[in-house]
Amino acid sequence: MKKVFLLMVVIGLVGLPAFAQKDENNRIENAGKVMTEILNVPDDIPADLLDKADCVIVLPSVIKFAIGFGGSYGRGVMTWRSGKEFNGPWSAPSMMALEGGSFGFQLGGQATDFVLLVMNQRGADSILTSKVKLGGDVSAAAGPKGRSASAETDVTMRAEILSYSRSRGLFAGISLAGSTLRPDNDGNARIYGKGSTAKDIVINSAIRPPASAKLLLATLNKKSTRNKSDQ
Repeated sequence: MKKVFLLMVVIGLVGLPAFAQKDENNRIENAGKVMTEILNVPDDIPADLLDKADCVIVLPSVIKFAIGFGGSYGRGVMTWRSGKEFNGPWSAPSMMALEGGSFGFQLGGQATDFVLLVMNQRGADSILTSKVKLGGDVSAAAGPKGRSASAETDVTMRAEILSYSRSRGLFAGISLAGSTLRPDNDGNARIYGKGSTAKDIVINSAIRPPASAKLLLATLNKKSTRNKSDQ
């Protein structure tokens, strides 16, 4: 009986890496679905804001109880415009984690999708290299929506990150001040190999995106072909 139990434990441990990698691929695929659905609605994220973003972070299906009580977090992906001038195709996605924050109590019991636009290189570099507090280490604001929303308003000119949420089909800008973002290095290791850092993944064009990123990258490359920011 003990031998059977030990064999089951060994089989379980051997299978964990494959299961975990499948979980990361599901996360990437879900991020692609979220981004596609949101960008196909013209009144959601203004096209001129997306065109001025250096990076996009998508966090699908964040649940209130996983955040509101602390210690848990939502997971998602970040993709960066490649090239020195941020005018190249969108990069392979890095795994990201969202933690804590008072916004958890605004979500109800429904799964909520988040989309964050990172509007400058300083904000992107901060997120890629360490854990950052939104509204503290980097400035953040609820993103404006609608086709007539201007990218030149005071809030969007000042904020390094613009955040949006979608729950029960309702889409709105939402403040994530007080929450934190960090690279999910364990997830990156499972997808790209041990030692793969978030910065390496999104900046190194030699790193090929997994097949699960096809929808996400195709959508962004179609909807926002080049960076129209002033930098």
